[in-house]
Amino acid sequence: MRISKAGAGPRPKSPRIEVRSKYQGVIPLTMVPEEIGKGVYVVGGPGISHPADCSVYLVDAGSELVMIDAGAGPGAEAILRNVRSLGFDPSRIGHLIATHCHIDHIGGIARIRNETGCLVICSEADRDGIELGEPRLTAADLYGIEYWPVRVDLPLDGEEEALRLGEREFRIIAIPGHTPGSIAVVVDLEGLRFLFGQDVHGPFSDAWGSDVPLWRRSMERLLDLEADVLCEGHAGVFRGPEVRIYIQSQLGRYRHL
Repeated sequence: MRISKAGAGPRPKSPRIEVRSKYQGVIPLTMVPEEIGKGVYVVGGPGISHPADCSVYLVDAGSELVMIDAGAGPGAEAILRNVRSLGFDPSRIGHLIATHCHIDHIGGIARIRNETGCLVICSEADRDGIELGEPRLTAADLYGIEYWPVRVDLPLDGEEEALRLGEREFRIIAIPGHTPGSIAVVVDLEGLRFLFGQDVHGPFSDAWGSDVPLWRRSMERLLDLEADVLCEGHAGVFRGPEVRIYIQSQLGRYRHL
């Protein structure tokens, strides 16, 4: 994946989805922040930070922390409190990866960056949603939450990029379909492959540029990764065989589209 050149300065400002799985082996997100794997934590989400938030994950990368998504905004302070409750100083958050430009994933970026000074990473294809804040792209109107646009520091353009953040390698993989610039994050830790595939379940809308056939190809790409742990944006955490079962179940769910 090629890193695009970031702009010189800020660009102009301008129902929660719930999925329940019938499969055993699914680890439902609890009502408290916690470690879900060695060095991987959940620090945000409904019941943890704010009802409108997606699941927000934190990776301990040694010399820095890496946050994946930031919730909708109103729960940003709760997310930072949760980071502290786990024994971490939020000032160690060096990078924040936005998996796509919907407000339940990006609304908290402005407050978290203001607190931590972290750099923001996203795909070039979803950059306008994050930097310009157009409601059509952010889906902010569905939530009734004001979005505060932020500058993207590292916009990525291409199929895949390996980034060294702290002492860990983060593979950023393009998985367009839910939005044009949706990305997944893969980190190998302690012999386990963690896949942060935030909105595997969709949904889809022409308003924000969804492409279901493209999404199907992206899901096949995720299956090829053979992840041990899937950290999804709204459905919880899946381990072992349940990773493949869940992704395949979503492919089956939308087979008629």
